[in-house]
Amino acid sequence: MRITVLGGCGAWPLPGQACSGFLVEQDGFRLILDLGYATVPRLPSTDVDAVIVSHGHPDHCADLNPLLRARVLRADPAPRLPVYAPGGALDAVLALDRPGMLDSGLALREFTPGDRFEVGPFRVETALLPHWEPNAGLRLSAGGRVLAYTGDSGPSPMVARLARDADLFLAEASFLDDVPAEASGFLSSATIAGAEAAQAAAGHLVLTHLLAGTSPAEAIDAARSRFRGEVTAACSGLVLRL
Repeated sequence: MRITVLGGCGAWPLPGQACSGFLVEQDGFRLILDLGYATVPRLPSTDVDAVIVSHGHPDHCADLNPLLRARVLRADPAPRLPVYAPGGALDAVLALDRPGMLDSGLALREFTPGDRFEVGPFRVETALLPHWEPNAGLRLSAGGRVLAYTGDSGPSPMVARLARDADLFLAEASFLDDVPAEASGFLSSATIAGAEAAQAAAGHLVLTHLLAGTSPAEAIDAARSRFRGEVTAACSGLVLRL
């Protein structure tokens, strides 16, 4: 399994970076997890096989629009792209174009967080994690390897369950340590992510969704205060192999 980080910024992309997006490849199958702002220009090709979106906030799905446009409007239109998302999560981004414009390029497959399904070689387990809108944490298994991804999530026992013994754990870490009161039930920190990775006995923790002003180096140190395994901060272009 090969994972390419398209972006790891939270809320909006910093110069030269992008918001949440991950290209996951297994046995020639190319799956994208989330398509936040500025992720499409970082794709090596728009010829991907499927997309899974964790939730409907634009820093996780806005670039679905240019991806579909690139596939539908080119001289040789691509086949319909299977896109999996919680029910209603993509309504706003799909409404950016006139009705029906992108229909020929999209096979929308809505799911309820908690569902299980297969996408190409991947077995996908989902879980409802706390956020301002329905957010699906994801656990992908293929080739004897496991990748877990929180999307955006406040603290929850379900996070450690989702990431149990995962080879790679992509965890939202908007803040270093304390989460502001207004976001405490809906977002996480590097310290919390480290504690959840330790509880899950994950192999490699990758911190993502760092907000502007959250230092990657300090975030890594904060996570290491709770987790003894390998810790990395996600940035555009980072490639991880399991």
